[in-house]
Amino acid sequence: MESLKELFKIGNGPSSSHTMGPKRAAEQFTLRCPSVDHYRVTLYGSLAATGRGHLTDKAILSVLEPIAPTEICWEPDTVLPFHPNGMRFEGLKGEEILDSWTIFSTGGGALENEETKAERTPDIYSLSTIQDIKDYCYNEGKTYWEYVEECEGPEIWDYLDRVWTVMCETIERGLNNDGVLPGGLKVSRKASTYYVKSKSYTGSLASRARIYAYALAVAEENAAGGEVVTAPTCGSCGVIPAVIYHVATSRDVLRIRILRALATAGLFGNVVKTNASISGAAVGCQGEIGVACAMAAAAACQLFGGTPSQIEYAAEMGLEHHLGLTCDPVCGLVQVPCIERNAIAAARALDANTYATLSDGQHLVTFDKVVEVMNETGTNLPSLYRETSEGGLAKNYHK
Repeated sequence: MESLKELFKIGNGPSSSHTMGPKRAAEQFTLRCPSVDHYRVTLYGSLAATGRGHLTDKAILSVLEPIAPTEICWEPDTVLPFHPNGMRFEGLKGEEILDSWTIFSTGGGALENEETKAERTPDIYSLSTIQDIKDYCYNEGKTYWEYVEECEGPEIWDYLDRVWTVMCETIERGLNNDGVLPGGLKVSRKASTYYVKSKSYTGSLASRARIYAYALAVAEENAAGGEVVTAPTCGSCGVIPAVIYHVATSRDVLRIRILRALATAGLFGNVVKTNASISGAAVGCQGEIGVACAMAAAAACQLFGGTPSQIEYAAEMGLEHHLGLTCDPVCGLVQVPCIERNAIAAARALDANTYATLSDGQHLVTFDKVVEVMNETGTNLPSLYRETSEGGLAKNYHK
């Protein structure tokens, strides 16, 4: 498996696969082909189907237009074999194509094609299933975060410290921002209202209101194009920050323990990214919100003193109970139902943690098996439920 630095990426929303990935691809293409008369970029499949709502064209143009005039071509009905999020960059002198590059945005801001797949840097994790990692931890008397440190080196803590800082800053901005989100749906921000109302409640209702507010704050910042951390994607970026921030602020958790929880969350997300997918265009929203819920549940369970088996159980429930979740954003925007899903998944992650910590950690269905089933389920979902806005809520929504 790759470094957690490839999973937790800092950038601007609203979409890691449709905004961050294409922008990174444009930046790389300018290095390959800087001297041109004009550029032509063709978007395929899901990138074309929901690209306008995700600001894909604006992200690409922000990089290429300052260098040369750029044409964006939309081919939503053409799905290239490697991945639904395909794009072809061309640099031209007159009518002559100087360079052509086909690349795919595979989720979480990652870029890949057949060449990069073959040339991928060596994995830094020797184990790639939670079962093997858990067995190793029990045999060595270690925790999940210690395995992360062992593979990544101590420098991972500086990186995760920066990740946590950005997550906190995003929550705080979101809690203090009001107004209508861009895009035409006229969705109003709700995080600040939920947070204010939480102060008038007590007990479990106050706790639940705060977790909603934190998740909404991040998801709304993402929808507005603000700076977020992919966790594991932009569309699901509110779940993990909300859960950890809520536990940390309500229980005065030391920062080092927060970073260790992030490491454990990242380990579980990395396993899914390696063995299945975190791309809504590939497997539906179960690969985004479902995986985020699993990661957050694992982090919470560790913060509450869970054993490796209990942590794995919490993560398993977080993903299992999102199996089959479709990706059908209204108007291709990361707003409806995406923002609410972050809030509900954050609460569900805490529920999974509670259920797991009440148990002895023993359960029949393993996390790895749920990852396998999630991948199968996502592959079998019709394309209209995989970030094309051609089915489900996206098709049947009426103002």
